[in-house]
Amino acid sequence: MDLRQQRTRRSIVNAFLALRSEKPIEKITVRELTERAQIHKATFYLHYHDIYDLSEALEWEVIDDILHGLSDPASLLTDPDRFNEELYCLLMAHESLLGLLFSGSRAGMLAARLERRLKDYIFERHPDYREDLEKNVVLTYLIHGAYHAYMQYRDHDPKAVLLIIDRMAASVLKRYTAAETPPTEASPDAPAAPSDSPEMAVSGNI
Repeated sequence: MDLRQQRTRRSIVNAFLALRSEKPIEKITVRELTERAQIHKATFYLHYHDIYDLSEALEWEVIDDILHGLSDPASLLTDPDRFNEELYCLLMAHESLLGLLFSGSRAGMLAARLERRLKDYIFERHPDYREDLEKNVVLTYLIHGAYHAYMQYRDHDPKAVLLIIDRMAASVLKRYTAAETPPTEASPDAPAAPSDSPEMAVSGNI
């Protein structure tokens, strides 16, 4: 993308965000956006199919920017405390932009986009997880459960809410890991453990 295209795209994005701060996405037209951006409608259509295409592109951009800030997205399954703390800080750093893009009818899209991108990152590292139903259910449960619980109670003490979420995630992972681990079987070649049974003691003295 050359410098002129970058300037045009920046004008489109800035105009869209300004309009989103004033009204829901359903009320924004290409005509008023292009007038705000001072470009022709044909120029807009060179970049995006419609207003929703523009919004989706920006939504994915901010989600990718957030997740690139995580030290390891797969730590959701190994170190949920660190993962939740990092994700919380990144969400707060992008709070104003997230509030604009995921408001109104788009509010429910944030958790879904987070889930999809997080799974993409984790499946890239663990390809065998992609078709594993249990892994997918656990990931969905952890992502949506943590997100909706935090959004529901974020007006309370954020650190206390995060601590509760961390404990719940750790509990789920502990139970899931324990259920995954097969029971240890004694080796057939291993010597039998001595018995304290009185009958065995008597027979041993005969």
